[in-house]
Amino acid sequence: MGFEAEEYTDGSPSPIEDLSGAKWTPLFRKSCGFGSEIFFKVMMNLIRNPNINSGWLFRADILYEQDSNHNMTSDVSSTVTRPTIIHFRELTLDKTLVRRLIPRNTLRDQPLDQTCLLYRGSGPSNVERSMVIYKPHISSPDDMPFYHPKVQGIAFLHEWNPESSEGSVSIHYHFFENEDRSPKLVKTGLNLLAVLHKHGEGTKAGYVKRVHHDAIVPQIPLQNTYARLKEKYARRLIEEWAEVTDPSKHVFEDLSIAAFLIELWAQMYRDSLFPGFVDIGSGNGLLVYILREEGYTGWGFDARKRKSWDNYSKTTGEGSNLEYSLQQLVLLPSVIDPRSNTEVSNNETTNDTDNASMIHDGLFPKGTFIISNHADELTPWTPILATISDCPFIMIPCCSHDLTGARFRAPAPKAQGKSPSAYSSLVEWIKKIAEDCGWKTETEMLRIPSTRNVGLIGRKRSCPCSTVDIQDILTKYGGTEGFADNVMKLTKVAPRGH
Repeated sequence: MGFEAEEYTDGSPSPIEDLSGAKWTPLFRKSCGFGSEIFFKVMMNLIRNPNINSGWLFRADILYEQDSNHNMTSDVSSTVTRPTIIHFRELTLDKTLVRRLIPRNTLRDQPLDQTCLLYRGSGPSNVERSMVIYKPHISSPDDMPFYHPKVQGIAFLHEWNPESSEGSVSIHYHFFENEDRSPKLVKTGLNLLAVLHKHGEGTKAGYVKRVHHDAIVPQIPLQNTYARLKEKYARRLIEEWAEVTDPSKHVFEDLSIAAFLIELWAQMYRDSLFPGFVDIGSGNGLLVYILREEGYTGWGFDARKRKSWDNYSKTTGEGSNLEYSLQQLVLLPSVIDPRSNTEVSNNETTNDTDNASMIHDGLFPKGTFIISNHADELTPWTPILATISDCPFIMIPCCSHDLTGARFRAPAPKAQGKSPSAYSSLVEWIKKIAEDCGWKTETEMLRIPSTRNVGLIGRKRSCPCSTVDIQDILTKYGGTEGFADNVMKLTKVAPRGH
């Protein structure tokens, strides 16, 4: 069942009185079981994260913040960012902010500055009243960006009876002159109230956010870089897509990953030269293409060539070529005895294929940054390969395979509580391999359009690579028998989505 709230009829008196005489029209009211502190906590989260309410928005940059004691935490000296103050009867202004709403698509919509005002007060029968106002810095509905309701202001009112522990939340609009309550505006108001109510009740029930983004790379530079890459590449890449897969998903996902890597590398190589990258299991090659277009030296390979490779290689940087940027290779790690590879032995006898030219031994120049993006059979091998060559890495796990290249379900970690999903079990299993290889793995929940969005970064070590017994690790995690045969079969089957 959808969210249901009491709708105010046309002409209903407003429970809030603007001392300037401006009219605030009540739209909806909903009973709630949370007090004022939860109300303010939820509203501050929504103020700082407007993307919760609108998928058209990236974030909000807080330009100005001041509490009732005149403590200033943010202040950009500009007339554009000065707050618009409104006074209400029996409500005291407690906190003032100015935020800049940053849209995802700056080609279509411009950022919007908006004052956010927090009030406290009291009403009849000792009812506690709390309110938050959104006041966009716009004087005409024609100037309002697409992502914001065409109103002069939005008010969220919370009323609470501490004796009965009962309360309500309501939403009110300050319409532009000669504007009416259109069905679209009314529906938007209901949705905004629904989000507030849901988050308030969830907070009261003890909900704790489990997914935390931006643990390694800060949100603002990451999203700015993504917006730049999207504006530069997205339309052309989608129009020229050569694969049978959905271009939107792959283009936006790889642009997001590229943005993350660019900002991560800016941290890692601030005082040194970039050592180059290799994308193992590079699939359609798009990520390699974007990174090389952005000036990063590197290459990628996969067991099967993709249609896109020829297109990407034609325009990937000055002097680059297909053989260097994207190659058809099967990774057979040097730590596996090739004599156990019956597939290779048979092909060498019949000369069906030049196996020597198709096989990579998994050894890379020291320091090369290894990218393992939905690399499937190579995912659990990634921290092992990184240890052998002493290379940092990122893994973005997808499908679950063991060290033999066969599909399997990773064992659930030994933890109490709800049974983990197959994906979370895979992530923990791979993290354990990395830990045993001496990596201090960092985890980032990537901002990509995929449920398989865990990024595992290895750039710090607990012990030197030379002290790790790789054979012991291979044995501990089930051995490698059959890996060579399994990966050679990949050259003879249709490629998967990546």
